[in-house]
Amino acid sequence: MSPDIDRRSFVRGTGATLAGAGLDTTGAARGRSESASGKSDDADWTDVNVIAHRGFAGRYPENTVGAVEAASTGGASKRSVSPRAEMIEIDVLPTADGTVVVFHDDDLAGRDGGTRGLTDTSGIVWETDTETVTSATVLGTDETVPTLTEVLDAIPPSVGVNVEFKNPGSDDLEFATELSDDALAAQTDLWRPFTESVLDILGEYDNEILVSSFHEAAIATVREQDPSIPVAFLFWDDVRTGLDITRKYDCEALNVPRNMVQGTPFFDDESYADDVDIVEVAHEAGRELNTYTVTTWYQAQQLADAGVDGIIADYPGLLSFDG
Repeated sequence: MSPDIDRRSFVRGTGATLAGAGLDTTGAARGRSESASGKSDDADWTDVNVIAHRGFAGRYPENTVGAVEAASTGGASKRSVSPRAEMIEIDVLPTADGTVVVFHDDDLAGRDGGTRGLTDTSGIVWETDTETVTSATVLGTDETVPTLTEVLDAIPPSVGVNVEFKNPGSDDLEFATELSDDALAAQTDLWRPFTESVLDILGEYDNEILVSSFHEAAIATVREQDPSIPVAFLFWDDVRTGLDITRKYDCEALNVPRNMVQGTPFFDDESYADDVDIVEVAHEAGRELNTYTVTTWYQAQQLADAGVDGIIADYPGLLSFDG
């Protein structure tokens, strides 16, 4: 990484540019008054970042070199051209040898609730040697599990990368919760070596980076080792816990589930605090608000109208329909 690059400019870069042109980039600027087509009369979706979830996992074999190449360029063939992503979201884990690989699940075979048969191999990633992990083929294709270096080599510097820290190689992690002081100290000890390895690799590239995680200790160790890198806590089932951790580490962004966003037909007011407008809270604090996982054009456009800054999407082109 060039020493003069400010990685914090990524999450505020678009808004800062538009603000300098005299444009309001808050959710209110897009408006929520719908026309007969369903699109807000004054909606502007051009400033909503499209973040390719695992390299557009609905279209390409997830978390592979082929997927990130296609998501970065707008398609894998002349007959299949789609809008490219502004950012690629990937997941990272270590192998038993300490090599950082791009993979989502703990087990190479996938897991219950996820995709079974994700690769042609089984075994816990961090208990398996690098050669075995990186030889595993993904979803019946010729694509194999790549290293982080291989994936970053395939993404142009103009495309951002959202690196989700999944697991440093331990079964003893607390998920999507704020830790006690003692628990945080123990968890950060587990995360430090892995965080250092990932940040060392990221430092060799000029892509703008956002690190996200469901684990407080992952965010804590990134802040500890390189405070200049933007971070986002991944919210799960408790909006207030997510906000507490976000404020604790002054996160530049919030990555939240789509049913946590008020002003959309899928807002879950029984599960989430209906007195917390997460978009408003984020923007008042100058933070970006990204939503996951978006799978349809309807979800994407409702979220854009509600004022989100980014959609973490399984498919490209979800904001291209103009009804």
